[in-house]
Amino acid sequence: MSKIELKSTLTCPKCGCTKEEEMPTDACQYFYECTSCNKILKPINNDCCVYCSYGSVPCPPIQESENSGKSSCC
Repeated sequence: MSKIELKSTLTCPKCGCTKEEEMPTDACQYFYECTSCNKILKPINNDCCVYCSYGSVPCPPIQESENSGKSSCC
């Protein structure tokens, strides 16, 4: 079983700003405000959270489901 990564680098689709953030482990984060242009990011493509849509690493529940082969709670 792979280790769950708790940090992900978010990339703003509007200005291209990147910022590493620590992901919550107890809930999905639905909104994120870009620290550069203040755009409010929301999940796209039926993703459960901003980390799955704009991050370099998917959220912990998705990572866990990928590692275990079980469906995610997201």
